[in-house]
Amino acid sequence: MKGLQRQKSFLGKRAARAALSMVVATTAAGAAGCLDRPLERVEPRITATIVERLTQSSVDKIDILLAIDNSRSMADKQNILSLAVPDLVAGLVNPRCIDENGVPAAMQPGYPTDDCPAGTKREFQPVLDIHIGVISSSIGGHGADSCPNSDANSKECSPQPNTTNNDKGHLLSRIGQCGGASVDTYPYGSGSADKGFLAWDPSQPPKLSPPGEADIPSLQADLRDMVVGTGQIGCGYESQLESIYRFLADPDPYESISVVNNRATPEGTDTILLQQRAEFMRPDSLLAIVMLTDENDCSIKEYGQFYYVGQLRIGATNVRMPRARQECAVDPNDPCCKSCGQDPGECPADPTCTNPQGGPALLSPEEDDINLRCWDQKRRFGIDFLYPTSRYVQAFSSAEIPDRSGTMVPNPIFSDLNPQDNITNIRDPGLVFFAGIVGVPWQDIARDKTDLTKGFKNANELQAPLPDGSGYSTWDVILGSEKTNGQPLDPLMIESIAKRTGTNPITGDPLVDASTPNGNPINGHEWTIPDDDLQYACIFPLPAADQRDCTDTNLTACDCTQSNDNPLCQPDPANNNAPTYQVRAKAYPGVRPLQVMRDLGEQGIVASVCPAKIEQVDIDKPDFGYRPAIGSIIDRLKSALKGQCLPRTLTPDPATGNVPCLVLEGRNTQGGACQCDPNTGRADIPNEGPKKTAVDLAKEDPAAKKAGLDCFCEITQATGDARTACQDDASEQPQLGGQPVNGWCYVDGTTEPPTGNAEIVKDCPANERRIIRFVGAGEAQPGAMLFITCSGDTGGG
Repeated sequence: MKGLQRQKSFLGKRAARAALSMVVATTAAGAAGCLDRPLERVEPRITATIVERLTQSSVDKIDILLAIDNSRSMADKQNILSLAVPDLVAGLVNPRCIDENGVPAAMQPGYPTDDCPAGTKREFQPVLDIHIGVISSSIGGHGADSCPNSDANSKECSPQPNTTNNDKGHLLSRIGQCGGASVDTYPYGSGSADKGFLAWDPSQPPKLSPPGEADIPSLQADLRDMVVGTGQIGCGYESQLESIYRFLADPDPYESISVVNNRATPEGTDTILLQQRAEFMRPDSLLAIVMLTDENDCSIKEYGQFYYVGQLRIGATNVRMPRARQECAVDPNDPCCKSCGQDPGECPADPTCTNPQGGPALLSPEEDDINLRCWDQKRRFGIDFLYPTSRYVQAFSSAEIPDRSGTMVPNPIFSDLNPQDNITNIRDPGLVFFAGIVGVPWQDIARDKTDLTKGFKNANELQAPLPDGSGYSTWDVILGSEKTNGQPLDPLMIESIAKRTGTNPITGDPLVDASTPNGNPINGHEWTIPDDDLQYACIFPLPAADQRDCTDTNLTACDCTQSNDNPLCQPDPANNNAPTYQVRAKAYPGVRPLQVMRDLGEQGIVASVCPAKIEQVDIDKPDFGYRPAIGSIIDRLKSALKGQCLPRTLTPDPATGNVPCLVLEGRNTQGGACQCDPNTGRADIPNEGPKKTAVDLAKEDPAAKKAGLDCFCEITQATGDARTACQDDASEQPQLGGQPVNGWCYVDGTTEPPTGNAEIVKDCPANERRIIRFVGAGEAQPGAMLFITCSGDTGGG
């Protein structure tokens, strides 16, 4: 048995209200049968009319992709993540046993197939089939010369070249950043070539052939090695978002890209990536993407002349970007905000756009430091060279996406990439999660600004008004909105060279400069930047073992190489007290990844790359390192795996005992046959009538449209003795007369007497102890999307 319960707000409460409004409009127009009366908005906790989407929880496999920034300065964060790997692995493969009050058992089972101590049960059923892969943020220079595929001048790998500027979006299993040895990945020394990902497979007999890993410590150790092996000598123009897109979603990933006639031109197809993708990502799994980065995304468009922002030299001449027109400094959204290198069209002449020789005016070297090419592009250059973040929101939620030519094609994330594997179900968008451990003060996104043990806010909490009565949300604090004129309320989240001023609206801490060294508990202080860096969103102390002398020229990354007032540095007695000793690490505002997480709603998970505690003495505490981030990820996945409880009461028909509801199952068949088998608790939808009307309404759901649902069946409600067995038998598989019961029933522990066995809903909150319970073959097929339509009379077909 898996319980499929009401999803509170996959697309937010507004979407649920919109769906309800569609039903109101249809029924008022005179639809017959179960939708033949006007439906009214009612008190939110007790209602006899519900039209909503249900979260399906019959998930038996998870695919986890760790997308790790491998640019310089990332080793510290990779080490912290590697320490959190055991929490990630154990939290999913061996969930805790808890009592009826949610208190963990004193003695926990050591293996997912072990029983819980008496009086306790698993938080959710252990997942016995997990793929885990790692990719980096480096996918080359997008046609430019900035990140060559092979860098012979890299001191870190000498005498061998550095080949990590372009990992091509491929799965990585290297142990060291310069290559060489690698982790033994699935199928684990079976004689077949490694596939590049880890596979958890503890079942007996194994689910996979050849069998996967069944030892938890081995799985944890391998993943730790893969995280650290990603390294920190990759491309400095990090493509965190595009690398994920390349591996998971790009319909036609290129083999190579070069500049032809001054235009970036992708060529060929990366068949290695396509094979890795098909083997790693199952069509019906829960897909979890976890990004780790300390900088903003710089995913440069890979067509036209957009590559030029990454170009460093033409021959021996350093490239300088053309100046932007004057309108850009006032309003980057002005139609005349263009590059001085572009045709001005109908815009007035701009005298600042022409150099003394009559050509386009260029920025000075001081105005165009190569380290800042990805920052504030429209204002500084008149062109936005990066892909819009909507590209990635679409990839994580829509059934179709554009290919290289712009033609809409099936999205690989919502497709069956291996028709020979006998898996025909396709995941719905509710099973795709994007988590980001990114540059944002942890205080801004924590449930308690002084106590991170309470965890990070979830999507609903991030969107909710702040308790100060201002009407602003946490998203307004960290990203801004129309209400804030597009600027984040937290000045620490503003990308800037210049020293910022203001006060953090969550903690009340003012920003200070170096005259009050490290006077701000979040970012230390604003520092003097010689036009080659940005101010920090947050900083954190380095463990003693990772503190470093930046006069050591063998170091890959060090931020205290010159006399400055950088808050990361402290005086070094061994260097005449010059501030060349680095004792803190940094993170910049992670604006673009945060925009994607915001726009994904409940499928986005936000965490800070700046930990609250990092000292070894705190290693067992719940707020150590990235433990809170991993906790947020597991909590969100856990709710998807075990479903959610209903906040509203349904009213059974006193004559029949059934609730007047219709449950629909929508699937994307990828062009296959649509079958509704009565032996599995399914029924066909009539060609006309109220059930057909309900299907038409379900198809209008934005998520249903994105998922490309093309097959709808009714999952039938159990009746009579079968309903009684479903409601009263708390076992995994209720039976009647020795045969399994197929279908669904309504269980409500809040009524007097309870509707069914209250034991079935005891894990729900006290005021929400009610579920739609699916049993037997009536469970939702993996990847299906469910809809429930209830009214005063559902009647027959």
